[in-house]
Amino acid sequence: MEDRTDLRYAPLLGLALGGGGALGAAHVGVLQVLHERGIRPELVVGTSAGAVIGAAYAAGIDPYELETMVVDARWGDFGTFSFMPGLGVLDTEGLRRTIEQVAGGDLRIEDLPLTFGAVATDVSTGGAVLLSHGSLADAISASIAVPGLFRPQRLKGHLLVDGGVVQNLPLQAAFETGASDVIGVRLAAEWDALPRYRTSTQVHELEIDSRVTMVRPQIGQRSQWVARDIPGLIELGREAAEQALAEYDVVSPRPRDPADKAVARAAAEVIRHGSAGPLEAARAHVDSARAHADRVLAAGASDAASMLRRRDRRTPTLS
Repeated sequence: MEDRTDLRYAPLLGLALGGGGALGAAHVGVLQVLHERGIRPELVVGTSAGAVIGAAYAAGIDPYELETMVVDARWGDFGTFSFMPGLGVLDTEGLRRTIEQVAGGDLRIEDLPLTFGAVATDVSTGGAVLLSHGSLADAISASIAVPGLFRPQRLKGHLLVDGGVVQNLPLQAAFETGASDVIGVRLAAEWDALPRYRTSTQVHELEIDSRVTMVRPQIGQRSQWVARDIPGLIELGREAAEQALAEYDVVSPRPRDPADKAVARAAAEVIRHGSAGPLEAARAHVDSARAHADRVLAAGASDAASMLRRRDRRTPTLS
């Protein structure tokens, strides 16, 4: 732990969970390893899928209970088809119902046991915004609103889409929320396919910061739009966290059926070494969604290009 803070005693430890669609299941494995090694983040910031898992963690849901919930989840728990004209084929009514079922109603972010924020993208400015107050369902709905797939969310006068467009790994938002040190979990690359919103260099500077501990599950070529082999994704998250946090002793070992562990590891191997093959159609859909995102964002403001060139690098907070 030379030149690094012991994360168990960091003044204010943050957790930044990146976007990645169904790959977000890997976050669950990371959370389990943090629990087992006595590492307790005090604030959580998430983008897209990271906002979904991060909100559950910030709400106090046990990481092993969360595993059961994620394994049993279906796409309908997050979005439902909308036949009304609009900039997306899904709305987030399914997500709202899921939050109400799990929490007994829509929670307010400021009432969560841990500090939480969800990152979204403001269509008008092309910049990231941090949703850290108000309706939890509204914040997550905005953060997961992949252009072309989910409808943009209008919130407090802003038209918002998926935060991954400009900050797929929300390290910057975590530091701006007050974190002294941050554990970052990277599932997918920055959306640099959108020329106007290239942020990978800026994010990389933070990834190599001495205050950041990175966890990178080895997902391989797995599509983020295929909701299968979820136990394998969770196992890949565990493996990556165990490697990144190897210097920390296990203080709360998890009782686990050896048969279940073997099944999860086998599933992880399939994901890690599998080829793209039948996933080409899913990847084509992602490329199409990203191209559509560029058009949507470009149309969001009459002078978007010039605003992006001079926009503040800080992440505004909507309150």
